[in-house]
Amino acid sequence: MASPPRRLRRILLGACALVVTLITAIGAGVTWTWAGADVSTVGTTQFTQPLHIPPLAESTVDTAGTRTFALDMQTGTTAFEPGRATETWGFNGSYLGPTLRAARGERVRVQVRNQLPEASTVHWHGMHLPAAMDGGPHQMVEPGASWTPEWSVAQAASTLWYHPHPHGATEEHVRRGLAGMFLIDDAPSAQLPLPNTYGVDDIPVIVQDMRLRGSRLDGAHAIFRDIGFLGDRTMVNGTLSPYQEVGDELVRLRLLNASTARIYTFAFDDVRPFAMIGSDGGLLERPATLNRIQLSPGERAEIVVRMRPGERTVLRSEKLEAGLDFWSSRFSGGDDRFDVLELRAAPTLRPSAALPETLVPPSIPDGADSVLQRRFDLTLAGINGERMDMGRIDTTVTRGTTETWVVHNIDGMPHNFHVHDVQFRVLDYDGAPPPPELAGAKDTIFLPPNTAATLVLRFDGPADPNTPYMYHCHLLWHEDVGMMGQFAVVEPGQQATPPPGHAH
Repeated sequence: MASPPRRLRRILLGACALVVTLITAIGAGVTWTWAGADVSTVGTTQFTQPLHIPPLAESTVDTAGTRTFALDMQTGTTAFEPGRATETWGFNGSYLGPTLRAARGERVRVQVRNQLPEASTVHWHGMHLPAAMDGGPHQMVEPGASWTPEWSVAQAASTLWYHPHPHGATEEHVRRGLAGMFLIDDAPSAQLPLPNTYGVDDIPVIVQDMRLRGSRLDGAHAIFRDIGFLGDRTMVNGTLSPYQEVGDELVRLRLLNASTARIYTFAFDDVRPFAMIGSDGGLLERPATLNRIQLSPGERAEIVVRMRPGERTVLRSEKLEAGLDFWSSRFSGGDDRFDVLELRAAPTLRPSAALPETLVPPSIPDGADSVLQRRFDLTLAGINGERMDMGRIDTTVTRGTTETWVVHNIDGMPHNFHVHDVQFRVLDYDGAPPPPELAGAKDTIFLPPNTAATLVLRFDGPADPNTPYMYHCHLLWHEDVGMMGQFAVVEPGQQATPPPGHAH
């Protein structure tokens, strides 16, 4: 019979062996997860599918001059790959939606019908309109029901978009395919010699990442991915491995990051320069020559690229350079690279007019008349330490006033910041004047960890003390878990109150 000291040594040795085994297994698991965390399709993508161009939505104009569109939210199946049907959602079809187009000064009406099995909303991202028409989480449309917002277009020519905004389920609804562009035209932009034939030399480029699993779009969050859903492939306008045939010397690409979490660094494979002519809220004061541009979820950019006869070039997403630590970069998609879209020039190209040296004068406030400065601290735990509460008005602003908002990402992960209804000017970004790509009208801005931006916003109405707008992180899982607040626009001296049915 073993003596007590020998028995104790055996127990200790066994315990040590178990600890070593566990540490080895954990280390092997982390190493395996780390090694497989990055994704790259660069150089391996065979561009076999012609790019689908979303159709321009049909509309009617009544005797009062109101332009009416119809949007049906519906389920369906989409063949992203030949012979493989995938369950999807879309507007007026199985995936994505048509491009709505209206002119500044027009009255528009959209007849929204929900044919989904669950409630949802339609938010007009970047649009200046009454809060009750905004399509935020307070304007839910139940299954089988309809909603008909109506407003006057009162903003400059711009590339906007629409998507669902149900509290707690936005990532899921957008990822399944509910999104589309909304283009605004105006007289000053129409007079400029810019590429403007939709689908020919003026191309919508709605970029999303995705992952297929059987007959479904996979929405699982991989381990350590606290940024939200990240896919292993990209598609444009719902097209995998897309190419676009080009017949003009200059091509305008309206880039929209419609992914739910992924941040893209767009550049061409030959590092050719391009001209950025527009941002979230419209055209810039003058074109900016760049060779790459970073867009976080919800952001847009209009770029013009020059093509030569018979050539091909690939729009890529390169690694993310945003000051992330090695862990965050690896598991937030920072090391991922994608071949996104191939442009194929015809042997003979139609001549294009040279881009003008100036575009449109700025229409965003400069901060000289700012009456108040506010601070917003961003963390996954909430904004200013508060998670979203539908019955709480977080911020009240007075119609007709200008404010300065200083937004800090004090978290260890990437965030961005989107404000409904208004387009803002970026006064300062990370302690310096904004770079050219942030010089225009913005409604969404990316903030890496430990970065701050100073924004100037003018709230010129209309006032509604009972219906709030939202501000939130547009990495949609972050929004869903509570990184969102509410602000109401009121007349001088008026008090804001929570919407009926949402008392705090």
